[in-house]
Amino acid sequence: MNQIQSLPDIIVLLVENGLTQTLTLFFLTLIFGLVLGMVIAKGRMSRLWIVQMPIRFFLLIMRGTPLILQLYGFYFGLYYLAGLSLDRMTAAVISFTLNYAAYFAEIYRSGIQAIPKGQYEAAKVLGFSKAQTFFKIVLPQVIKIITPSLGSECMTLVKDTSLAHVVGVMEIYVVATNQMARSRGMIYLVVAGVFYLIMNAVVSKVFSVIEKKMDYYR
Repeated sequence: MNQIQSLPDIIVLLVENGLTQTLTLFFLTLIFGLVLGMVIAKGRMSRLWIVQMPIRFFLLIMRGTPLILQLYGFYFGLYYLAGLSLDRMTAAVISFTLNYAAYFAEIYRSGIQAIPKGQYEAAKVLGFSKAQTFFKIVLPQVIKIITPSLGSECMTLVKDTSLAHVVGVMEIYVVATNQMARSRGMIYLVVAGVFYLIMNAVVSKVFSVIEKKMDYYR
């Protein structure tokens, strides 16, 4: 059994061995998920049955099954079914991105559908193209509407990064639990919990600032 390290040593250990992986997974999921979520939302609102139905099925699968099963599916399932072996982090990023893109898509859709149709008609009368209407008139208002929901999802994402341990991604939770098992010291998990709390405090602050910046769209 290893001796419990001092608090500064524990912090350095978690930062050097787990924080990078956690932040990498978080930011890659956020970037890819937000972009893919918008594409899925537009497809979900399509009037074409051939476009809408596959997306509805995708949303049902992603939102109706646990993320942990999706992680197993992309890392182990693809290998046994197709002989495709993905890197641990790659499998985690793909799983997290598809899962969160599904939730982001529904958030986007609710925001877009909350915009009165009269604004689209007014923009058309003023000579705006569909792209100009969306990016200059609709999107800023949508961002204002969906910011609280996106903030909540991002805070959940911070905590969900700990699930990546099931495919062997060495993020903060894994490092902390490994050290706890060796030394039987709960302090490792406590410090890891503080890291998650700090990250979520930063996320909360960022979205709070964004919300205040968008106040003029009331």
